[in-house]
Amino acid sequence: MLDGILIGLDAAFSFQNLLMVIAGCLIGTFIGMLPGLGPMSIIAIMIPVAISMGDPTAALILLAGVYYGAIFGGSTSSILLNAPGVAGTVATAFDGYPMARKGQAGKALTIAAVSSFCGGTIGAVLLAIFAPALSSVALLFHSAEYFALMVVGLSAIAAFAGTGQVAKALMMTLLGLILATVGEGALFNMPRFTLGLMDLQSGISFITLAMAMFALPEAIFLVLNPARSSQGEGGGSGKITNLRFTRAEGRSMIPVIGRQSVQGFFIGVLPGAGATIASFLGYAVERNIASEEEQKEFGKGSVKGLAAPETANNAACTGSFVPLLTLGIPGSGTTAILLGALIALNVTPGPRLMVDEPDIFWAVIISMYIGNLVLLVLNLPLIPYIAKILAIPRNYLIPFILFFTLMGAYIGQNNATELLMLVGLGVLATILRFADYPLAPALIGFILGTMLEDNFARSMQLYRGLDFILERPMTMGLLILAAVLVLLPSFRARRARARATGVAAGD
Repeated sequence: MLDGILIGLDAAFSFQNLLMVIAGCLIGTFIGMLPGLGPMSIIAIMIPVAISMGDPTAALILLAGVYYGAIFGGSTSSILLNAPGVAGTVATAFDGYPMARKGQAGKALTIAAVSSFCGGTIGAVLLAIFAPALSSVALLFHSAEYFALMVVGLSAIAAFAGTGQVAKALMMTLLGLILATVGEGALFNMPRFTLGLMDLQSGISFITLAMAMFALPEAIFLVLNPARSSQGEGGGSGKITNLRFTRAEGRSMIPVIGRQSVQGFFIGVLPGAGATIASFLGYAVERNIASEEEQKEFGKGSVKGLAAPETANNAACTGSFVPLLTLGIPGSGTTAILLGALIALNVTPGPRLMVDEPDIFWAVIISMYIGNLVLLVLNLPLIPYIAKILAIPRNYLIPFILFFTLMGAYIGQNNATELLMLVGLGVLATILRFADYPLAPALIGFILGTMLEDNFARSMQLYRGLDFILERPMTMGLLILAAVLVLLPSFRARRARARATGVAAGD
């Protein structure tokens, strides 16, 4: 391994490859900041450019830089505009946007940048140490385990609900699962619930739903409630203050970053899991293990609630390179495009890659650490200027949000029908928001729904019914964990009520 690292250091620190790291990080950060333009689109566009280089190491370093740069930059639109254009940064908006609304946009961006850097860096170290061993662990996960993992993700829905809103959160999760069934299923190429519309055969786009659930209602709320603009929250002076977090907040973030770097990385290692599930589970786990006082802050601008998903999604991005490089298995849509780029560059990913072409394997890993350092150095000085988006007057900010919302939905599918769906779903989301229904569970249900259905159907076929739960101990273990996550909030609430009753009786 030491020989490989030395080869990687030599390759990664060449002038050309350093330029590729910086270029990839810059392009990825800029694309990530724009709602709707995710890493998949830009990587697909850049593959011909990468192939034309002729050097597979430089090409892969460039494309990898775009990937984690987009996840790093995706937090900006989530925090400032409540418009997560990348699935992995949806959970960032839960506490990042409320923090920005309190006039702490600079601090929120700083926390996101530091958490992302730490998650990506720790992930790169873990990748260097455990990549060969983890490739065999990833092979142990079959359809049954993935189904159970999706159930674990859905069981954490209670973490995204406010006090007394668990029933509403479950209803919104069901709505998300229902929306995920629109279009053709993976096992049966028959259109479902499409109302006879050809445009719905491929299902509802994630970008369209994300914009409809978060960005469009926010623009409507800004119109209906002028006091909701940044000018009413102490952000209208044009001066962005409070860029730093306090020492106490830093101390509270350290264990969160440590836990979520490891958890996010190992979730990223599993093919098909990826940054989205890692960020949701990271947020849910931290909320569930927080004290009762800290739990009340989640969803209202919690430092831990912002640090957890930002750390987890960047660590998961790094982890997703384990199955890609060591097994040749793409873990997400983005890594599937990267796999296509590798094959086009005549590089065969798999167990032999570390032996046959160690310069490519280790250069990519070393470049990830350099890239995370570049992202931190590039982004921290720009935070005061980026945060000034919230100082834009309301009559300019609303068209700005609407433009990027509509553009993001249209570019995602290049289909004008998406705009009609965006408006319809946006109006529904606004009504639900007025009725105090949490919108995040619907998006989580939608994202996990397709994977849940596909893996459940595949498991049922392979094991002749529900026998797969009993035959696979790992599946049983994950389902027990899901049950614990469901029962834990109610147990805590019951214990809190008993304690309150005891105090009242003592008085």
